[in-house]
This record gives sequence, structure tokens and C-alpha cells, in this order.
Amino acid sequence: MARDRTHLRRRAGALAATTAALALTCAATAAADPPGRIASRPKGHDVSSHQKEVDWPAAQARGARFTYVKATESTSYRNPYFRQQYDGARDAGLIRGAYHFALPDESSGAAQARYFVAHGGDWRADGWTLPPALDIEYNPYSAKHPCYRLGWKRMKSWIWSFSDEMARETGRRPVIYTTAQWWKQCTGDSHAFASRHPLWVARHGTSEPGRLPGGWQYWTFWQYATAGQLPGDQNLFNGSSSGLRTFAAGW
Repeated sequence: MARDRTHLRRRAGALAATTAALALTCAATAAADPPGRIASRPKGHDVSSHQKEVDWPAAQARGARFTYVKATESTSYRNPYFRQQYDGARDAGLIRGAYHFALPDESSGAAQARYFVAHGGDWRADGWTLPPALDIEYNPYSAKHPCYRLGWKRMKSWIWSFSDEMARETGRRPVIYTTAQWWKQCTGDSHAFASRHPLWVARHGTSEPGRLPGGWQYWTFWQYATAGQLPGDQNLFNGSSSGLRTFAAGW
């Protein structure tokens, strides 16, 4: 995901840990264009405070049809550019949604879900709002503890706690953003979530998203590069433009 460099807590080795985590997640170079045979699918991107005030009409003119905007992290951080980014995307004609960066070692999944919903993570069935997304991946603050000191059972319980609270608060289960490697390492490649949560898989610099994590048969979003024609990370939707609208509306 696009990192919020300015708010990282001043923990020892934070920058080095972030670099190491990104290396494990990506191990690839950024690509300027979507992979060949699926390049016709709707293009999108995800942004955070790292992108600051985004020129949304320019992004739309370059082909953006959807975006995810970082809203929150843990229960202590809010993206200061969220409103400009989230509302600006809608004003430019993009389907948009919000995402939450999980820190499972800091508070419960339910607590982080409530914080997320209170600060931008809500959903409405208007066809313009993507379901809220949970960004759960390598710990950017500790390369030694990529799974946030949680074993497989506790990690799965944390994710369910977040998901159940999101369903209560918004009526939809969250999209789960992750990598196949992290999911295997930190949940034991759990198959428990695939049937109820759309997958947003991250795999960069390749022509295909590759093996999907734990039981998912297909991806809904694929983050295929960390830079390109659009601000922030580059994404594709696994369907048509009308399918994207249908997915947003929850039909």
C-alpha cells in the first residue's frame, strides 16, 4: 500500500523495518502499464497521505475508474488528506472506497473497525462506494515481528473480530488486502475467509497475480505495481466497468 511516511511512530529501526517488509511483499519493480492480456479491465489506484492533494480530474483523464483511499491506522491515526482525496475522487467520477491499515498488536479488531467506520470507513449502496477494505500485511514497524506477535489462531480471531464489526456497522464484509506470502506465514494460509470476503491481492512486477492466498479462487482487485500512470499504487478490477458498479452497489 501507499505508505504514510510522515506519521510513522518513532520506533527504533522503523524505516529499516518498512524497507524490509516492502522487500518481502514486492520483490519487484514498478510497472507503468497494466499486464498485457488483462489490461482492458478497469484501472484504479490507491492513495494515502503520501500522495497529499491528488489531481483527480487528471487521474480520471489518464484512465482511473476507481480508487481506494487510506482513512485510518490502528485507533490513533487519520489520514489528514482523506476528505480531499475521498470526495475529490467522487467529484471526478471515480468509484471510491476507504481502507484501514491494521496494527493487530495495538488493539482489537472490533475497536479498529469502529474507529475506521467513524472516520471514513462507512459504506452506502449508491453504486459509487466500494466496500471498506482491510489492509493487513507485513508489520512496517518491526521486521522481526511481521505477524505482530500473533500466532495463527489469534490472527484469525483478530481478522474475524474486525470483519464481524464491519458487517454490523456497515452491512458489508470488508475486502481483504494482503499478499499470498504474508497470509501463509501469519494465518497458516487459512481458508476461512475466502467465501465471505473479496480479495485484493498484492503482487508486483508480474504478468499474473500468481497463486492466491488461502482458498480464494479468484481476485477482485489486483495491486500490480507501486507506481505508474496514476498516483499511488496501481490496481485492476477483475471484471467489467458495469461489474465494478454492481460490486460497489452490493447487488
